[in-house]
Amino acid sequence: MTTTSERTLVNYTVTDGIAVIEITNLPANTYSYEMMSQLDEAILQARFDENVHVLVIRGAGEKFFCAGADIGMLNSVTPTFKYYFCLHANETLTRLEQTPKLVIAALNGHTVGGGLEIALACDIRIARRNAGKVGLPEVTLGVLPGTGGTQRLARALPKNKAIELMTEGKLISFEEAEELGLINYIFEPENFWDEVMNYARQFCPPNKASRAVGRIKRAVQSGAEVAFSEALAIERELQQLCFQSEDAKEGLSAYNEKRKASFAGR
Repeated sequence: MTTTSERTLVNYTVTDGIAVIEITNLPANTYSYEMMSQLDEAILQARFDENVHVLVIRGAGEKFFCAGADIGMLNSVTPTFKYYFCLHANETLTRLEQTPKLVIAALNGHTVGGGLEIALACDIRIARRNAGKVGLPEVTLGVLPGTGGTQRLARALPKNKAIELMTEGKLISFEEAEELGLINYIFEPENFWDEVMNYARQFCPPNKASRAVGRIKRAVQSGAEVAFSEALAIERELQQLCFQSEDAKEGLSAYNEKRKASFAGR
């Protein structure tokens, strides 16, 4: 019999410079330590692959992006295991957040609990219209959102709104989440995945200087957490790396020559 550790819980494929990371634990794509370990491995694989310019994370099926942690698993393990489970999830999602490549969450279905915590560690969130709800309802289980939710939601929304959603355990529609700024775009159900991939391709060469995109992301993610003077230093160092790139030379030359730049991602 196949054990959980032997199962493929995260699929990883690369298409046209886009790493697609799919959570495949149907029906609700809940996560365990084994799934988070496979997600961690996929993140690192995409980070080291020079042919990958953008990451897209999605859930298998049409009902759930991810419904969060496997409650049955949490109910059966020791408090010590739960602590290390949360610690590893924190490390994995921080690694995703700090990877210098754009990360897009394709929210094809309900995105709740730990599922929203995964999505919050992504840079851009795109949802399928009328396909689900988002929220951090952990308070209804007598616990708090423990894999970054309390911190990332309070950075994504006004603090009072974040506290409201978490303490009430409220679930809101994708459309309401877009109005709050929690979701960037909502695409129509027809051709949703094709449109997500089309959106992702704009950040790949030759359309954009993908390393500049990644460094913008790093400047924001790292700079937002330190003093302003230190953030400016981070920005300067990342800008110097951009100045040394082939893409910067191409972009400046194309501007002077009044032509469209063709970037190589180098």
